[in-house]
Amino acid sequence: MSRRTAAPPQPSPGVGEASRLHLRVGWWSLLVFLTLGLVLEALSGFKVGLYLDVSSSTRRLMWTLAHAHGTLLSVLNVVFAMSLRLLPHWEQSSRALASRCLLGALALMPLGFFLGGVRIHGGDPGLGVLLVPPGAFLLFVAVLMTARACGGSTHTSTDT
Repeated sequence: MSRRTAAPPQPSPGVGEASRLHLRVGWWSLLVFLTLGLVLEALSGFKVGLYLDVSSSTRRLMWTLAHAHGTLLSVLNVVFAMSLRLLPHWEQSSRALASRCLLGALALMPLGFFLGGVRIHGGDPGLGVLLVPPGAFLLFVAVLMTARACGGSTHTSTDT
């Protein structure tokens, strides 16, 4: 008795392109945010008042958050790129939306924290910090959609 197996479904178009985009963006933005971390270390090491004065504690916090979130989101873009290769059958429209949301979060969250620290108003961050909540929402959507794509698979292995 011969056993016929169906041809595996074709991957969604654009998986390779999206993966390369997130690899490029992830690694280059990682370089940018690690450089920002070195600048912050230099400001601290040279005891620059703009960064270390007690009146600048909000600025220091905002810029540290910009560095930390930018670094984390950069690494998350690299992880997303690798995940795309493991999820070739993820529906193109859903994958594209998750991709755009992740890229938006990478832009909005660190930028919001950084701009929030540029101009301090009586100990409160500047208006730039208003970019953070939309960025956080985009990050939530991207992670939710990616988690659903990973967990929604009912594909079973044919390996014996």
